Amino acid sequence: MKRKIIQTEDGSSSLLMEEWGETYHSRHGAIQEAKHVFIQNGLSLFKEQSVTVLEIGFGTGLNAFITFLEAENLNQTIDYVGVEAYPILPEEVEKLNYVSQLNANQYDAYFQHMHSCEWESKTLISDRFALTKRKQFFNEINDKNYFDLIYFDAFGFQYQPELWSVEIFQKMFNALKENGVLVTYACRGPIKRAMLEVGFSVEKLQGPPGKREMLRAVKKQLVC
Repeated sequence: MKRKIIQTEDGSSSLLMEEWGETYHSRHGAIQEAKHVFIQNGLSLFKEQSVTVLEIGFGTGLNAFITFLEAENLNQTIDYVGVEAYPILPEEVEKLNYVSQLNANQYDAYFQHMHSCEWESKTLISDRFALTKRKQFFNEINDKNYFDLIYFDAFGFQYQPELWSVEIFQKMFNALKENGVLVTYACRGPIKRAMLEVGFSVEKLQGPPGKREMLRAVKKQLVC
């Protein structure tokens, strides 16, 4: 499917899937969405810890890069796994403006390394951040009790409802440790119900600019 680079309202880049009219990030702002959904309501819950993160939809690498930058502020060590079935192209990476928009020019080589490093192999991006990129479909994920945090950043429900199914959320539930957290920009009723069905405790939170609400789900420890 044909893609093109666009600029979102906060000045940061995203990709547009032209056939769908769907973007990789919020048109209201890619960076501000990533910070609000995944950092403020996800990563920041794990200050001063070693954190295992699973990203569903590695895409442009924005969430991974912001997590890399925030790990220093939050005094974290990150083991990051990004799953992506259709990696973006090197020529698309070159056109992304995240480094400059985040005033992180000194970390440009780290962002480039995230995209150039080998797939299916753990790479130390820095002494605080390890990255493993997996080229696989989401229904092929079979991790068990490994991750503290999941960034669920799949394409929208209206375009790929199968990615927001009970089957997929069961895999997410299984992949999380007890009391692990899943955050997503989405807040549709069928999505919340699918999460609840597999055992998550689910709460609605204020969404990023341009979106009223988002969801956070927790794998609660069972009390016998």
